[in-house]
Amino acid sequence: MNHLSMEQILERIYQSEHFDEMRITRDQVHEMIREHLLFSHSPALGRQVNQIHDALIHRTIELSEHILEDEGFGKPPVPYAFILFGSGGRSEQTLWSDQDNGLIYEDSEHHSEDELEAYFNKLVACILQGLEMLGYPPCEGNVVSSNKQWRKSFSDYMDMVLAWFQEPEWENVRYLLILADMRSIYGAQALVHRLRTGFLDYVREHPSILNDLLSNTLHHKISLGVFGHLITERYGEDAGGFDIKYGAYIPIVNGIRLLAIQAGLHTSSTVERINQLKGDSHIPESLANDWQRAFDVALKLRDLTPFQVENELYTTRGKLSAEQLTKEIKQELKECLRTGIELQKFVKKTIGAHIEKEKEKG
Repeated sequence: MNHLSMEQILERIYQSEHFDEMRITRDQVHEMIREHLLFSHSPALGRQVNQIHDALIHRTIELSEHILEDEGFGKPPVPYAFILFGSGGRSEQTLWSDQDNGLIYEDSEHHSEDELEAYFNKLVACILQGLEMLGYPPCEGNVVSSNKQWRKSFSDYMDMVLAWFQEPEWENVRYLLILADMRSIYGAQALVHRLRTGFLDYVREHPSILNDLLSNTLHHKISLGVFGHLITERYGEDAGGFDIKYGAYIPIVNGIRLLAIQAGLHTSSTVERINQLKGDSHIPESLANDWQRAFDVALKLRDLTPFQVENELYTTRGKLSAEQLTKEIKQELKECLRTGIELQKFVKKTIGAHIEKEKEKG
């Protein structure tokens, strides 16, 4: 297995006819890449991990369609897109990421809503069962396509998004920001493009909504104390460790995402967002380079967090252990966090200035 190329790994996945075949491949690839991570980390390795996740999920959906057809339910009645949210939507999954997904299907004049719901409910049940067999735990926040909130027709999705915008209470804003990271992994990508266009058009036409998005975006603070010390876990089995996910990675991702929304960017990847913000002169090159370095550190350390396999599912608490916080790691992490603090200040200032400018126009 150590000598398999990416092409061979992907060929194995796409030639699999059963979920348990893919699980064997995933376990083997997991061990192979985990060994690499112990010695070195690179953005290229992260891209390979996400390419493998995409292939596993894509093939799971294909097999699920075949299973439903074999059971007499036919082919999908209308075009649809299976969507990833969270780190999957941003193409930033770790080896042990969970499921954050949804499904959007085309409106139809030839099929009733009950018919469409019956088919896609069965399809999603099969897909999610397959993903669990592959070791992907369901999303703890229930942002998953078995939840009808995230499985709708295009028009119902648009209505839901509009309702969230018009009532920007905390939970609705959280859902809007989840949606901003969506990425179609299978099916009719045009549906997702149209939905994102509607989302960005609303923000452009109602810039004051950015205030609500900003308060949620800055909710997670960078875990660096006023005297430049790491804010570590105080209690429990992670005591002395560092929450790399919520103390570094998420605040950086959230800040860059809001700037991308304000700029009307369609991409969901943090790296691509930084590059587009730089290329379109929304941020200076020096700032973009600082953010890229900080983001790379956050990604690397997130990939090094301990994981466990519970009930055949890969899970992690997203925290570096106290033993992992060597002098070198601490120094690297502090530089990352200092940049993260400056990034959050920049986001707050930029969004505030944009809202004021739009008010003057109005």
